[in-house]
Amino acid sequence: MEHEMGRFDREGAERMDRIAKTAFAPVYPVIAEQILDRCGIRSGRCLDVGSGPGSLGIALAQASDLTVTLLDSSPDMLEVAKENIRKNGLLGRVSLLAGDVHDIPLPPDSVDLVVSRGSLFFWEDLARAFSEIYRVLAPGGKTYIGGGFGTAELRDSIAATMTEENPDWKSFRDRNLGPGNRTRIAGVVAGLGLPHRIISDDSGYWVMMEKSE
Repeated sequence: MEHEMGRFDREGAERMDRIAKTAFAPVYPVIAEQILDRCGIRSGRCLDVGSGPGSLGIALAQASDLTVTLLDSSPDMLEVAKENIRKNGLLGRVSLLAGDVHDIPLPPDSVDLVVSRGSLFFWEDLARAFSEIYRVLAPGGKTYIGGGFGTAELRDSIAATMTEENPDWKSFRDRNLGPGNRTRIAGVVAGLGLPHRIISDDSGYWVMMEKSE
């Protein structure tokens, strides 16, 4: 969900944080466990791209031995994430990094796991973004990038809550996670010729790339 409403000032960042801690709160631990199970990476360095208030990255740190870096282009969102890191007692495990997915300020082969939930729907250049993510992946590293709610039950429950608050939310969700957009994203990744597989099930839509060792 992190960037499902676009870029944020302080008010927008705080609103997104409230939503993440209420309607969306059950999603992050579920997706974190799915990432750990499907990727098999529970230690090393994790990069959460378009991290927003840090909900997914924090959930991953809590469920594993990963050291997590939260990457976001919004200074206001990073300030909110900083407070969430402090409140969760993770100052030594989770750090902040200002930057954009199209030009990630990290050296090549430096990250074991790259995750992102919701931000790819707003990347201006998918091919460049996925290429940058692959560049920073360490040999043997994997990605788990996409959007979703973890389970069908969570998806439907959140849809009911969010649609009540904003009648346009469901159409917004369906546009991002609909068949047309899924096909478009898969086509971009396939066109790059990078080793990957697509997960498209009740957990959501996820791109898993892997860099060979």
